[in-house]
Amino acid sequence: MSDTAATDALFAAPALSPAPLPAGLNRGADGRARCFWCGDDPLYQAYHDTEWGRPTTDDRYLFEKICLEGFQSGLSWLTILRKRAGFRAAFAGFDAAAMAAFTGADVERLLQDAGIVRHRAKIVSAINNARCALKLAEEAGSIAAFLWRYEQKAGTRPPRITRESLAGITKSTESEALSKALKKRGWSFVGPTTMYAMMQAVGLVNDHYEGCHCREEALQARARLQIPG
Repeated sequence: MSDTAATDALFAAPALSPAPLPAGLNRGADGRARCFWCGDDPLYQAYHDTEWGRPTTDDRYLFEKICLEGFQSGLSWLTILRKRAGFRAAFAGFDAAAMAAFTGADVERLLQDAGIVRHRAKIVSAINNARCALKLAEEAGSIAAFLWRYEQKAGTRPPRITRESLAGITKSTESEALSKALKKRGWSFVGPTTMYAMMQAVGLVNDHYEGCHCREEALQARARLQIPG
């Protein structure tokens, strides 16, 4: 090593480690901070980064999320996520009109489909909810128009959205009201906890933690979103 190189090495600044993240955040291999629950699974990280908490008015997607949250009850969301392609194939892409025409024979067919969660009550519920969804869209103009009435307002939220501030929150006043309204219209597997999870997923509430790289993106997406009347 030359004298110059040795001197440069002597005074070179040591490599700095990234600052520790607040509780509830993990740093991925790409250096981005994310909500801890998506772990290091690539599929789960992609869902967290591109879907969860992103506001939408897409009726088909909203109906799909209600159905899948119902199937998720008692299971992990990652289990459902890994089977989502199978669910979409089995349930006609979650086209409510197509699903509403399913019969008892379809129920028996679906109970043999290893690509989905084979739970009779949940399968029957999804078909029932498709019929209810068609009526809801006729009543409100769209599923989105109805669901966005129950958006959780900023003033009802903790000042900072952190793992600690959300600890133990599994439902809200709005999710309870939405659950009640849907049940009154004949829907099933739409309890207040299930509806809160759906609201988190589709951006009716932004529960990305402070410091998560997706939080501000979701806020900006909500600011741009036009809610149907």
